[in-house]
Amino acid sequence: MQAQFLMGVLTLMSVAAYYFGRRRAVFMVGGKIRDLHSLPSYYGFYAAMWCGIPALLVFMLWMGFESSIISYLVVDALPQDQRTLSPDRLNLVLNDIKNLVNGNIVSREIDTALRAAADRYIRLQNIIRAALSVAVLVLAAGAGSWTLTRIKARQRARNAVERLITIILIVCSSIAILTTLGIVFSVLFESVRFFQAVPVADFLFGMSWSPQTAIRADQVGSSGAFGAVPLFVGTLLISLIAMLVAVPIGLRSAIYLSEYASPRFRTVVKPLIEILAGIPTVVYGFFSSLTVAPFIRDTGGLLGLDVASESALAAGLVMGIMIIPFISSLSDDVINAVPQSLRDGAYALGATRSETVRRVIIPAALPGIVGGILLAVSRAIGETMIVVMAAGLAANLTVNPLKAVTTVTVQIVTLLTGDQEFDSPKTLAAFALGLLLFGVTLILNVIALHVVRKYREQYE
Repeated sequence: MQAQFLMGVLTLMSVAAYYFGRRRAVFMVGGKIRDLHSLPSYYGFYAAMWCGIPALLVFMLWMGFESSIISYLVVDALPQDQRTLSPDRLNLVLNDIKNLVNGNIVSREIDTALRAAADRYIRLQNIIRAALSVAVLVLAAGAGSWTLTRIKARQRARNAVERLITIILIVCSSIAILTTLGIVFSVLFESVRFFQAVPVADFLFGMSWSPQTAIRADQVGSSGAFGAVPLFVGTLLISLIAMLVAVPIGLRSAIYLSEYASPRFRTVVKPLIEILAGIPTVVYGFFSSLTVAPFIRDTGGLLGLDVASESALAAGLVMGIMIIPFISSLSDDVINAVPQSLRDGAYALGATRSETVRRVIIPAALPGIVGGILLAVSRAIGETMIVVMAAGLAANLTVNPLKAVTTVTVQIVTLLTGDQEFDSPKTLAAFALGLLLFGVTLILNVIALHVVRKYREQYE
Protein backbone atom coordinates (compact mmCIF):
# COMPACT_ATOMS: atom_id res chain seq x y z
CA MET A 1 0.00 0.00 0.00
CA GLN A 2 1.40 3.39 -1.00
CA ALA A 3 2.24 5.81 1.81
CA GLN A 4 -0.12 8.48 0.42
CA PHE A 5 -3.02 6.04 0.21
CA LEU A 6 -2.29 4.75 3.72
CA MET A 7 -2.32 8.29 5.09
CA GLY A 8 -5.63 8.90 3.33
CA VAL A 9 -7.15 5.79 4.91
CA LEU A 10 -5.80 6.83 8.31
CA THR A 11 -7.39 10.26 7.89
CA LEU A 12 -10.74 8.73 7.01
CA MET A 13 -10.56 6.47 10.05
CA SER A 14 -9.85 9.48 12.28
CA VAL A 15 -12.85 11.31 10.81
CA ALA A 16 -15.01 8.25 11.45
CA ALA A 17 -13.71 8.07 15.04
CA TYR A 18 -14.64 11.73 15.51
CA TYR A 19 -18.17 11.08 14.25
CA PHE A 20 -18.76 8.01 16.39
CA GLY A 21 -17.16 9.57 19.48
CA ARG A 22 -19.36 12.64 19.24
CA ARG A 23 -22.43 10.50 18.54
CA ARG A 24 -21.73 8.18 21.47
CA ALA A 25 -21.34 11.07 23.89
CA VAL A 26 -24.69 12.56 22.85
CA PHE A 27 -26.37 9.13 22.94
CA MET A 28 -25.17 8.39 26.49
CA VAL A 29 -27.02 11.42 27.89
CA GLY A 30 -30.10 10.96 25.73
CA GLY A 31 -29.44 14.11 23.76
CA LYS A 32 -29.17 16.31 26.89
CA ILE A 33 -25.86 18.01 26.13
CA ARG A 34 -26.01 19.89 29.45
CA ASP A 35 -25.32 16.59 31.24
CA LEU A 36 -21.96 16.22 29.47
CA HIS A 37 -18.81 17.54 31.10
CA SER A 38 -17.51 18.84 27.74
CA LEU A 39 -19.03 19.79 24.42
CA PRO A 40 -19.76 16.82 22.13
CA SER A 41 -17.05 17.93 19.70
CA TYR A 42 -14.40 17.40 22.36
CA TYR A 43 -15.41 13.75 22.71
CA GLY A 44 -15.13 13.43 18.95
CA PHE A 45 -11.67 15.01 18.91
CA TYR A 46 -10.66 12.76 21.81
CA ALA A 47 -11.58 9.64 19.84
CA ALA A 48 -10.02 10.96 16.60
CA MET A 49 -6.72 11.78 18.30
CA TRP A 50 -6.40 8.37 19.92
CA CYS A 51 -7.27 6.76 16.59
CA GLY A 52 -4.85 8.76 14.44
CA ILE A 53 -1.89 9.93 16.49
CA PRO A 54 -0.48 6.56 17.74
CA ALA A 55 -0.81 5.07 14.26
CA LEU A 56 0.84 8.17 12.75
CA LEU A 57 3.75 7.94 15.17
CA VAL A 58 4.28 4.27 14.28
CA PHE A 59 4.11 5.15 10.58
CA MET A 60 6.71 7.93 10.90
CA LEU A 61 9.03 5.80 13.05
CA TRP A 62 8.74 2.88 10.64
CA MET A 63 9.41 5.04 7.57
CA GLY A 64 12.43 6.58 9.30
CA PHE A 65 14.14 3.23 9.86
CA GLU A 66 12.85 1.40 6.79
CA SER A 67 15.73 2.27 4.48
CA SER A 68 18.39 1.35 7.06
CA ILE A 69 16.75 -2.01 7.83
CA ILE A 70 16.37 -2.96 4.17
CA SER A 71 19.94 -1.88 3.39
CA TYR A 72 21.28 -4.00 6.26
CA LEU A 73 19.35 -7.07 5.08
CA VAL A 74 20.42 -6.57 1.46
CA VAL A 75 24.08 -6.13 2.36
CA ASP A 76 23.93 -9.20 4.59
CA ALA A 77 22.79 -11.26 1.57
CA LEU A 78 25.56 -10.06 -0.76
CA PRO A 79 28.40 -12.40 -1.77
CA GLN A 80 31.29 -12.69 0.63
CA ASP A 81 33.70 -10.71 -1.55
CA GLN A 82 31.31 -7.72 -1.62
CA ARG A 83 30.38 -7.82 2.08
CA THR A 84 34.07 -7.51 3.04
CA LEU A 85 34.64 -4.34 1.00
CA SER A 86 35.67 -1.11 2.67
CA PRO A 87 32.79 1.05 3.96
CA ASP A 88 33.21 3.57 1.13
CA ARG A 89 33.14 0.97 -1.63
CA LEU A 90 30.29 -0.89 0.08
CA ASN A 91 28.30 2.35 0.09
CA LEU A 92 28.92 2.67 -3.65
CA VAL A 93 27.60 -0.84 -4.20
CA LEU A 94 24.53 -0.10 -2.09
CA ASN A 95 23.99 3.13 -4.00
CA ASP A 96 24.10 1.20 -7.30
CA ILE A 97 21.49 -1.20 -5.92
CA LYS A 98 19.18 1.67 -4.98
CA ASN A 99 19.69 3.32 -8.38
CA LEU A 100 18.82 0.05 -10.09
CA VAL A 101 15.68 -0.27 -7.95
CA ASN A 102 14.61 3.28 -8.83
CA GLY A 103 15.43 2.87 -12.52
CA ASN A 104 18.35 5.31 -12.47
CA ILE A 105 21.78 4.98 -14.05
CA VAL A 106 24.27 2.83 -12.14
CA SER A 107 28.02 3.40 -12.05
CA ARG A 108 29.00 -0.07 -13.31
CA GLU A 109 27.74 -2.98 -15.33
CA ILE A 110 24.66 -4.79 -14.04
CA ASP A 111 25.84 -8.29 -13.14
CA THR A 112 23.90 -11.20 -11.68
CA ALA A 113 24.74 -10.34 -8.07
CA LEU A 114 23.66 -6.73 -8.50
CA ARG A 115 20.39 -7.73 -10.14
CA ALA A 116 19.69 -10.30 -7.40
CA ALA A 117 20.39 -7.69 -4.70
CA ALA A 118 18.02 -5.23 -6.40
CA ASP A 119 15.28 -7.87 -6.62
CA ARG A 120 15.79 -8.69 -2.94
CA TYR A 121 15.58 -4.99 -2.10
CA ILE A 122 12.25 -4.67 -3.93
CA ARG A 123 10.91 -7.83 -2.32
CA LEU A 124 11.87 -6.73 1.19
CA GLN A 125 10.44 -3.27 0.55
CA ASN A 126 7.09 -4.72 -0.50
CA ILE A 127 6.98 -7.02 2.53
CA ILE A 128 7.82 -4.21 4.93
CA ARG A 129 5.29 -1.84 3.33
CA ALA A 130 2.58 -4.49 3.60
CA ALA A 131 3.46 -5.15 7.25
CA LEU A 132 3.45 -1.41 7.92
CA SER A 133 -0.02 -1.03 6.39
CA VAL A 134 -1.42 -3.87 8.48
CA ALA A 135 0.22 -2.61 11.68
CA VAL A 136 -0.95 0.98 11.21
CA LEU A 137 -4.53 0.07 10.30
CA VAL A 138 -4.86 -2.47 13.11
CA LEU A 139 -3.43 0.00 15.62
CA ALA A 140 -5.75 2.79 14.44
CA ALA A 141 -8.81 0.54 14.54
CA GLY A 142 -7.91 -0.90 17.93
CA ALA A 143 -7.10 2.44 19.53
CA GLY A 144 -10.24 4.02 18.10
CA SER A 145 -12.48 1.20 19.33
CA TRP A 146 -10.88 1.17 22.78
CA THR A 147 -11.34 4.96 23.05
CA LEU A 148 -15.03 4.73 22.13
CA THR A 149 -15.63 2.25 24.95
CA ARG A 150 -14.05 4.66 27.47
CA ILE A 151 -16.23 7.65 26.63
CA LYS A 152 -18.39 8.56 29.64
CA ALA A 153 -20.78 11.42 30.28
CA ARG A 154 -18.60 12.99 32.99
CA GLN A 155 -15.32 12.29 31.27
CA ARG A 156 -13.04 15.35 31.07
CA ALA A 157 -12.67 15.15 27.31
CA ARG A 158 -11.92 18.85 26.89
CA ASN A 159 -9.05 18.69 29.38
CA ALA A 160 -7.55 15.68 27.64
CA VAL A 161 -7.83 17.28 24.17
CA GLU A 162 -6.35 20.58 25.29
CA ARG A 163 -3.55 18.79 27.11
CA LEU A 164 -2.69 16.86 23.96
CA ILE A 165 -2.82 20.02 21.85
CA THR A 166 -0.46 21.68 24.32
CA ILE A 167 1.97 18.78 23.96
CA ILE A 168 1.79 19.05 20.16
CA LEU A 169 2.51 22.79 20.32
CA ILE A 170 5.47 22.18 22.64
CA VAL A 171 6.85 19.55 20.27
CA CYS A 172 6.50 21.90 17.30
CA SER A 173 8.26 24.69 19.19
CA SER A 174 11.00 22.29 20.24
CA ILE A 175 11.50 21.19 16.64
CA ALA A 176 12.03 24.80 15.59
CA ILE A 177 14.49 25.40 18.43
CA LEU A 178 16.35 22.14 17.85
CA THR A 179 16.57 22.85 14.13
CA THR A 180 18.15 26.23 14.86
CA LEU A 181 20.58 24.66 17.30
CA GLY A 182 21.41 21.96 14.77
CA ILE A 183 22.22 24.55 12.13
CA VAL A 184 24.37 26.56 14.54
CA PHE A 185 26.30 23.54 15.83
CA SER A 186 26.84 22.08 12.35
CA VAL A 187 28.28 25.38 11.17
CA LEU A 188 30.29 25.71 14.38
CA PHE A 189 31.86 22.25 14.16
CA GLU A 190 32.89 22.71 10.52
CA SER A 191 34.25 26.17 11.36
CA VAL A 192 36.39 24.65 14.11
CA ARG A 193 37.88 22.29 11.52
CA PHE A 194 38.61 25.27 9.29
CA PHE A 195 40.29 27.23 12.08
CA GLN A 196 42.52 24.23 12.78
CA ALA A 197 44.04 24.79 9.34
CA VAL A 198 43.78 28.58 9.12
CA PRO A 199 44.51 30.83 12.13
CA VAL A 200 41.57 32.83 13.42
CA ALA A 201 43.53 36.08 13.26
CA ASP A 202 44.40 35.53 9.59
CA PHE A 203 40.74 34.93 8.81
CA LEU A 204 39.29 37.85 10.78
CA PHE A 205 41.95 40.46 9.94
CA GLY A 206 43.40 39.22 6.67
CA MET A 207 43.28 41.72 3.80
CA SER A 208 43.34 39.23 0.93
CA TRP A 209 40.79 36.61 -0.11
CA SER A 210 41.93 33.93 -2.55
CA PRO A 211 40.71 30.49 -1.36
CA GLN A 212 42.76 28.47 -3.85
CA THR A 213 44.54 25.65 -2.05
CA ALA A 214 47.18 23.60 -3.77
CA ILE A 215 46.36 20.05 -4.78
CA ARG A 216 50.02 19.15 -5.51
CA ALA A 217 53.16 20.34 -3.83
CA ASP A 218 54.53 21.80 -7.09
CA GLN A 219 51.33 23.64 -8.05
CA VAL A 220 51.82 27.35 -8.68
CA GLY A 221 49.42 30.13 -7.73
CA SER A 222 47.39 28.17 -5.19
CA SER A 223 48.87 29.16 -1.87
CA GLY A 224 45.49 30.24 -0.50
CA ALA A 225 44.56 33.44 1.32
CA PHE A 226 41.56 33.45 3.64
CA GLY A 227 41.29 37.02 4.85
CA ALA A 228 37.58 37.82 5.22
CA VAL A 229 37.91 41.60 5.52
CA PRO A 230 37.35 42.28 1.76
CA LEU A 231 34.18 40.19 1.80
CA PHE A 232 32.65 42.00 4.76
CA VAL A 233 33.67 45.39 3.44
CA GLY A 234 31.94 44.54 0.15
CA THR A 235 28.87 43.25 2.00
CA LEU A 236 28.60 46.38 4.14
CA LEU A 237 29.24 48.67 1.16
CA ILE A 238 26.47 47.18 -0.98
CA SER A 239 24.08 46.94 1.98
CA LEU A 240 24.77 50.59 2.89
CA ILE A 241 24.01 51.76 -0.64
CA ALA A 242 20.84 49.66 -0.68
CA MET A 243 19.64 51.07 2.63
CA LEU A 244 20.41 54.65 1.54
CA VAL A 245 18.01 54.02 -1.33
CA ALA A 246 15.36 51.93 0.42
CA VAL A 247 14.96 53.62 3.82
CA PRO A 248 14.15 57.19 2.69
CA ILE A 249 11.91 56.08 -0.17
CA GLY A 250 10.19 53.32 1.76
CA LEU A 251 9.62 55.37 4.91
CA ARG A 252 8.39 58.45 3.06
CA SER A 253 6.05 56.40 0.90
CA ALA A 254 4.65 54.74 4.04
CA ILE A 255 4.06 58.14 5.68
CA TYR A 256 2.35 59.52 2.58
CA LEU A 257 0.13 56.46 2.09
CA SER A 258 -0.96 56.34 5.73
CA GLU A 259 -1.30 60.06 6.53
CA TYR A 260 -1.78 62.03 3.34
CA ALA A 261 -3.07 59.84 0.50
CA SER A 262 -6.76 59.41 -0.22
CA PRO A 263 -8.28 55.95 0.36
CA ARG A 264 -8.72 55.39 -3.40
CA PHE A 265 -5.10 56.30 -4.14
CA ARG A 266 -3.87 54.10 -1.28
CA THR A 267 -5.79 51.04 -2.44
CA VAL A 268 -4.17 51.35 -5.88
CA VAL A 269 -0.60 52.36 -5.05
CA LYS A 270 0.16 50.11 -2.06
CA PRO A 271 -0.39 46.84 -3.98
CA LEU A 272 1.74 48.21 -6.82
CA ILE A 273 4.61 48.86 -4.40
CA GLU A 274 4.27 45.40 -2.87
CA ILE A 275 4.53 43.84 -6.34
CA LEU A 276 8.24 44.70 -6.20
CA ALA A 277 8.67 42.13 -3.41
CA GLY A 278 7.28 39.39 -5.64
CA ILE A 279 9.73 39.88 -8.50
CA PRO A 280 12.42 37.13 -8.50
CA THR A 281 15.87 38.35 -7.57
CA VAL A 282 17.33 36.89 -10.76
CA VAL A 283 15.14 39.35 -12.69
CA TYR A 284 16.56 42.20 -10.64
CA GLY A 285 20.06 40.91 -11.33
CA PHE A 286 19.36 40.64 -15.04
CA PHE A 287 17.97 44.18 -15.07
CA SER A 288 20.99 45.45 -13.15
CA SER A 289 23.60 43.80 -15.37
CA LEU A 290 21.94 44.81 -18.66
CA THR A 291 20.54 48.25 -17.83
CA VAL A 292 21.73 49.83 -14.59
CA ALA A 293 25.41 48.81 -14.69
CA PRO A 294 25.96 49.94 -18.34
CA PHE A 295 24.13 53.21 -17.59
CA ILE A 296 26.36 53.91 -14.58
CA ARG A 297 29.48 52.98 -16.56
CA ASP A 298 28.58 55.21 -19.50
CA THR A 299 27.54 58.11 -17.27
CA GLY A 300 30.77 57.84 -15.30
CA GLY A 301 32.74 57.79 -18.52
CA LEU A 302 31.12 61.04 -19.63
CA LEU A 303 32.12 62.58 -16.31
CA GLY A 304 35.67 61.27 -16.58
CA LEU A 305 35.29 58.65 -13.87
CA ASP A 306 36.75 55.17 -13.99
CA VAL A 307 33.70 52.93 -13.47
CA ALA A 308 33.95 49.15 -13.60
CA SER A 309 31.48 47.21 -15.73
CA GLU A 310 30.39 45.47 -12.51
CA SER A 311 30.17 47.84 -9.56
CA ALA A 312 28.90 47.98 -6.01
CA LEU A 313 26.82 51.02 -6.91
CA ALA A 314 24.80 49.12 -9.52
CA ALA A 315 24.15 46.22 -7.17
CA GLY A 316 23.27 48.52 -4.26
CA LEU A 317 20.85 50.65 -6.27
CA VAL A 318 18.91 47.68 -7.62
CA MET A 319 18.96 45.94 -4.24
CA GLY A 320 17.59 49.09 -2.64
CA ILE A 321 14.70 49.13 -5.09
CA MET A 322 14.04 45.47 -4.30
CA ILE A 323 13.75 45.97 -0.53
CA ILE A 324 11.64 49.15 -0.65
CA PRO A 325 8.40 47.10 -0.14
CA PHE A 326 9.77 45.54 3.05
CA ILE A 327 10.21 48.94 4.68
CA SER A 328 7.20 50.62 3.08
CA SER A 329 4.64 47.92 3.84
CA LEU A 330 5.77 47.22 7.40
CA SER A 331 6.13 50.91 8.25
CA ASP A 332 2.70 51.65 6.78
CA ASP A 333 1.09 48.96 8.92
CA VAL A 334 2.88 50.20 12.05
CA ILE A 335 1.94 53.84 11.44
CA ASN A 336 -1.70 52.88 10.91
CA ALA A 337 -1.60 51.00 14.22
CA VAL A 338 -0.77 54.18 16.15
CA PRO A 339 -3.91 55.10 18.17
CA GLN A 340 -6.03 57.86 16.68
CA SER A 341 -6.19 59.46 20.12
CA LEU A 342 -2.52 60.52 19.77
CA ARG A 343 -3.30 62.30 16.52
CA ASP A 344 -6.39 63.96 17.98
CA GLY A 345 -4.44 65.13 21.01
CA ALA A 346 -1.74 66.68 18.83
CA TYR A 347 -4.30 68.44 16.66
CA ALA A 348 -6.08 69.70 19.78
CA LEU A 349 -2.84 71.32 20.94
CA GLY A 350 -2.56 73.18 17.63
CA ALA A 351 0.00 70.95 15.85
CA THR A 352 -0.08 70.77 12.09
CA ARG A 353 -0.24 67.47 10.24
CA SER A 354 3.49 67.45 9.50
CA GLU A 355 4.32 68.31 13.12
CA THR A 356 2.04 65.51 14.29
CA VAL A 357 3.81 63.05 11.99
CA ARG A 358 7.31 64.16 13.05
CA ARG A 359 6.79 64.54 16.78
CA VAL A 360 4.03 62.09 17.64
CA ILE A 361 3.39 59.38 15.06
CA ILE A 362 6.97 58.54 14.05
CA PRO A 363 8.26 58.30 17.66
CA ALA A 364 5.28 56.16 18.64
CA ALA A 365 5.74 53.86 15.63
CA LEU A 366 9.54 53.78 15.87
CA PRO A 367 9.82 50.23 17.30
CA GLY A 368 7.94 48.79 14.35
CA ILE A 369 9.84 50.96 11.89
CA VAL A 370 13.14 49.76 13.33
CA GLY A 371 11.92 46.17 12.95
CA GLY A 372 11.10 46.77 9.30
CA ILE A 373 14.50 48.35 8.66
CA LEU A 374 16.19 45.43 10.40
CA LEU A 375 14.32 43.01 8.17
CA ALA A 376 15.45 45.02 5.16
CA VAL A 377 19.07 44.97 6.35
CA SER A 378 18.94 41.20 6.79
CA ARG A 379 17.47 40.89 3.31
CA ALA A 380 20.25 43.03 1.86
CA ILE A 381 23.02 41.14 3.65
CA GLY A 382 21.66 37.78 2.51
CA GLU A 383 21.11 38.69 -1.15
CA THR A 384 23.23 36.72 -3.62
CA MET A 385 21.90 36.77 -7.18
CA ILE A 386 21.93 40.54 -7.67
CA VAL A 387 25.50 40.75 -6.37
CA VAL A 388 26.70 37.95 -8.65
CA MET A 389 25.21 39.55 -11.77
CA ALA A 390 25.83 43.22 -10.94
CA ALA A 391 28.90 43.40 -8.66
CA GLY A 392 30.88 40.35 -9.74
CA LEU A 393 33.04 37.89 -7.82
CA ALA A 394 36.20 39.93 -7.33
CA ALA A 395 37.13 40.22 -3.66
CA ASN A 396 38.54 43.75 -3.81
CA LEU A 397 39.25 45.62 -0.59
CA THR A 398 37.77 49.00 -1.45
CA VAL A 399 35.08 51.41 -0.36
CA ASN A 400 34.77 52.93 -3.82
CA PRO A 401 31.22 52.16 -5.00
CA LEU A 402 32.38 52.36 -8.62
CA LYS A 403 34.61 49.30 -8.27
CA ALA A 404 33.71 45.61 -8.40
CA VAL A 405 33.29 43.88 -5.04
CA THR A 406 31.77 40.69 -3.70
CA THR A 407 29.88 39.66 -0.57
CA VAL A 408 29.98 36.90 2.02
CA THR A 409 26.91 35.07 0.70
CA VAL A 410 28.25 35.04 -2.87
CA GLN A 411 31.50 33.46 -1.72
CA ILE A 412 29.62 30.86 0.34
CA VAL A 413 27.68 29.81 -2.75
CA THR A 414 30.85 29.80 -4.86
CA LEU A 415 32.75 27.63 -2.38
CA LEU A 416 29.95 25.09 -2.07
CA THR A 417 29.08 24.83 -5.78
CA GLY A 418 29.86 21.55 -7.53
CA ASP A 419 31.51 18.42 -6.15
CA GLN A 420 33.51 19.43 -3.11
CA GLU A 421 35.53 17.53 -0.54
CA PHE A 422 34.83 18.63 3.00
CA ASP A 423 38.39 18.11 4.17
CA SER A 424 40.07 21.16 2.62
CA PRO A 425 40.20 24.73 3.93
CA LYS A 426 38.69 25.98 0.66
CA THR A 427 35.36 24.24 1.30
CA LEU A 428 35.38 24.64 5.07
CA ALA A 429 35.86 28.38 4.63
CA ALA A 430 32.20 28.62 3.64
CA PHE A 431 31.16 27.47 7.12
CA ALA A 432 33.50 29.95 8.78
CA LEU A 433 31.99 32.74 6.70
CA GLY A 434 28.52 31.56 7.66
CA LEU A 435 29.41 31.54 11.35
CA LEU A 436 30.85 35.04 11.17
CA LEU A 437 27.82 36.29 9.27
CA PHE A 438 25.59 34.72 11.91
CA GLY A 439 27.48 36.59 14.61
CA VAL A 440 27.16 39.92 12.80
CA THR A 441 23.42 39.39 12.28
CA LEU A 442 23.02 38.50 15.96
CA ILE A 443 24.72 41.74 17.00
CA LEU A 444 22.40 43.73 14.72
CA ASN A 445 19.38 42.00 16.27
CA VAL A 446 20.56 42.80 19.79
CA ILE A 447 21.03 46.48 18.90
CA ALA A 448 17.62 46.64 17.26
CA LEU A 449 15.93 44.97 20.25
CA HIS A 450 17.57 47.50 22.56
CA VAL A 451 16.25 50.40 20.46
CA VAL A 452 12.78 48.86 20.26
CA ARG A 453 12.62 48.25 24.01
CA LYS A 454 13.79 51.76 24.83
CA TYR A 455 11.19 53.55 22.73
CA ARG A 456 8.41 51.08 23.50
CA GLU A 457 8.76 51.81 27.19
CA GLN A 458 8.73 55.53 26.44
CA TYR A 459 5.50 55.58 24.40
CA GLU A 460 3.41 52.81 25.94
